[in-house]
Amino acid sequence: MAWRAALRSKAVISGLLSCSSHGRLCASPTFITQRNNSTSPKIKVDYDQTTGVAVMHMQSPPVNSLSLDFLTELCISLEKLEMDKGCRGLIITSNQPKVFSAGLDILEMYGKSPEHCGEFWKVVQEMWLKLYGSNMVTIAAISGSSPAGGCLLSLTCDYRIMADNPRYTIGLNETQLGIVAPFWFKETMVNTVGHRNTEVALQLGLLYKPAEALKIGLVDQLVPEDQVFTVATQTMTKWLTIPEHARQITKSMMRNPTIDKLRTNRDADIQNFVSFITKESIQKSLRMYMEMLKQRKA
Repeated sequence: MAWRAALRSKAVISGLLSCSSHGRLCASPTFITQRNNSTSPKIKVDYDQTTGVAVMHMQSPPVNSLSLDFLTELCISLEKLEMDKGCRGLIITSNQPKVFSAGLDILEMYGKSPEHCGEFWKVVQEMWLKLYGSNMVTIAAISGSSPAGGCLLSLTCDYRIMADNPRYTIGLNETQLGIVAPFWFKETMVNTVGHRNTEVALQLGLLYKPAEALKIGLVDQLVPEDQVFTVATQTMTKWLTIPEHARQITKSMMRNPTIDKLRTNRDADIQNFVSFITKESIQKSLRMYMEMLKQRKA
């Protein structure tokens, strides 16, 4: 698997060294920071061994685009945390102002070879499989806008807390870019907000303001912008009081049918994506969208 080769080629995240044949991780301090050896890591993880809670900071300027490198780093971090049986909870947040994540990096899909597009899509799948099927309690602390793949990232979490700021939006708006959300994007949203809300949202490519997102259940809680992380931490404490085995089994029971559907159709899903995204008409739509973004910046 190409993305796994990329993981092996990356340096092991410092501060976490394997110390047993069972894959458990150990470090002398109770509060440690995971980083890779990149000069500018896109992901930083702070792990408090006392509470068993990790905080994943997305820090890829300007908007935490989900590039191949970004997603690879994210998967590295998730693998490390899942290996540590003492890590029970994960809060995902952004270090970039006004944005959680702007979604999939269009530059990974525009003007690229079918092989590159396939490698990129495989790591997008892997990110979703790891987060949606995680044994940890996962909470998205959404302190800014979260369109498209950023919305998907938050939907993989068990609970979503968003800043109550009407300037921010969230949603799967792929159709506005001329792209079709694949079945596992769709089913993740159906599992969250129901069939009818999903049908309308995906066809129109809707982006919801926080109050609208709360109304349909796309997010679970709205709080003042400066309290998002604090409330996420408090909420995590509440979730961790539930007996772990019962919560994990319940989560698996709810999510495994969707997970299994992708696992058994991964190759076909990649082929469908590559065939679709490399079409001349789709490439033209992506080019027009990028030109529009350039004009906005100008």
